[in-house]
Amino acid sequence: MFGMAKTRMVDRDDALRGRDTPVPVAERNIVLGTPMTPPYPPGSRILDVGMGCFWGAERVFWRLGAEHGIITTAVGYAGGYTKNPTYEEVCSGRTGHTEAVRVVFDPQKTTDADLLRVFWENHDPTQGMRQGNDVGTQYRSAVYYQDEEQHAAATATRDTYRAQLHRAGYGDITTEIAPAGPFYFAEDYHQQYLEKNPLGYCGIGSTGVTCPVGPLPTQG
Repeated sequence: MFGMAKTRMVDRDDALRGRDTPVPVAERNIVLGTPMTPPYPPGSRILDVGMGCFWGAERVFWRLGAEHGIITTAVGYAGGYTKNPTYEEVCSGRTGHTEAVRVVFDPQKTTDADLLRVFWENHDPTQGMRQGNDVGTQYRSAVYYQDEEQHAAATATRDTYRAQLHRAGYGDITTEIAPAGPFYFAEDYHQQYLEKNPLGYCGIGSTGVTCPVGPLPTQG
């Protein structure tokens, strides 16, 4: 029963209430040297995604670097009900949030579709309320889109990747694709965790289809 409870989404009325005060975070991303919180540079875009444990997921995107349009990255909680949750509250399964990565990028250097390709290819989006050995609603795959352009890119890339997954023997994609709501920044010790703890746990791995963490396609 405990395992079932971890994989069942909490109802809004049963979720923890949270608090009005945000969790404090450092001013800058320690890898990229750029501000993690708004305001972001004019013209930049945001992509909020869940890929399981957010430590490894954030590293996937910061490694792309400024040459591929990455302005900053941060980890936090999204898709749930509790206001300004703590990590312990999210782990309880009583907030509705998933562990998420915020990617702020320059659309003159990369696109929603480019970064969504990195998203799909660096986790297994077929596992429902888990990612590998990490089990619970906080580890679900998700894309929280900012506008209809990003929504269209998310669904189009999902449909393309679904066919590749089926050919590779995987099941149906279970990724949540929903409008972006509040993104609550996680505690500072979670930010760029694998830079601070190089030997720390990283649950992010390839689906076995492809797993590029290097150059994105050339913009044409």
